[in-house]
Amino acid sequence: MRSHGRGLPANLKARGDGDAFSRRLGATATTGNRYLSQVSSPRHLYVHVPFCARRCSYCDFSIAVRREVPVREYVDAITTELEMRAPESGLQLDTLYFGGGTPSRLGGEGVRELLEVLARHTTLLPGAEVTLEANPDDVTPESAMAWQRAGINRVSLGVQSFDEGVLRWMHRSHSAAAAGEAVQVLRQAGIADVSVDLIFALPEFLARNWDRDLELALALRPTHLSLYGLTVEPATPLGRWVARGDVVEAPEEGYAQEFLRAHEAVTGAGFEHYEVSNFSLPGYRARHNSSYWQHVPYAALGPSAHGFDGARRSWNVSAYADWVRALAEDRDPVGGSEVLDESNRAAEQVYLGLRTVSGLRLFAGAREMVAPWVDAGWAVVDENVIRLTPEGWLRLDGLAASLTMAPSHS
Repeated sequence: MRSHGRGLPANLKARGDGDAFSRRLGATATTGNRYLSQVSSPRHLYVHVPFCARRCSYCDFSIAVRREVPVREYVDAITTELEMRAPESGLQLDTLYFGGGTPSRLGGEGVRELLEVLARHTTLLPGAEVTLEANPDDVTPESAMAWQRAGINRVSLGVQSFDEGVLRWMHRSHSAAAAGEAVQVLRQAGIADVSVDLIFALPEFLARNWDRDLELALALRPTHLSLYGLTVEPATPLGRWVARGDVVEAPEEGYAQEFLRAHEAVTGAGFEHYEVSNFSLPGYRARHNSSYWQHVPYAALGPSAHGFDGARRSWNVSAYADWVRALAEDRDPVGGSEVLDESNRAAEQVYLGLRTVSGLRLFAGAREMVAPWVDAGWAVVDENVIRLTPEGWLRLDGLAASLTMAPSHS
């Protein structure tokens, strides 16, 4: 039943497993080429900042653990990649997203320098959304003021839990109290658009109080909440604990119950549940991530970052050292690409459409196929558009697979 998790390209949460979604859809990998200016000019840019103070127990993302962050080396490498990929592109951007890793590890000055480099090759359109992912312990009055002056107008805060024992088990570096302090500091600096991340469906032995975590998150009055079910990846500390039998995953029933309780509590507080893992106050949907779900072109820079030009998805080499080395040697750091044929694009559009409240327009003959879902309360169909209910989102993969494999859709 755990089908609403993170099997999507890295940028879809701006943290993630690079090609899991492509593998699921059976796309054919090819050698890469430069994707920033291929089919159509993207209006969304993702920049991967890989640095972290430590690796969280569940994390299999592309990160570089550094006690001292090599800000100058990283900014110089991004500069080289921009000059190589888009020397005269003049990208006009509606959204800019710094994900990771932990972009806030660059500090105030590092983020300012990075934005100055990007300003030489891109233009932020009026009202552009500029998001920085941050850990609570990186948010200081000095850094927050520097981010705001540099142009950051939205911060995605990696809280995950307000339980001290859970945070230690996750290998998080911040305290439970740091989240509230960080939100207050950001608001005082003039950054009012703050999103909070939480992880649910933790192993039962932790005795985590999910309802309490939701209450504390809502008490911070964020504009946006992202809630992710814990997934076990093999090449992580958690994956090894589970493989040895030291940790048992939360049962499917518990996963479903916590997801549905979150839906009830957060929508009851006035939030829109606009995408399977995301909630926002009216007017505060994540515009950058919404571009992924709408299947529009987006550009990307940095190690492991994925870009999409409307026909081809390309990704950079994953390891930070390999990415830096390629650029120092004047080589394109692309790690590979895949051309999406008609069936691949259709499959992605089905899956992405079902993830959001916008839903999916049904093809001829599909009404009969989805009728059992409607009867079960897992979906509603209005003017030939199907939208999943929260119960349906828990079963998203099943319906997506059925619709993708239907003869009239192939």
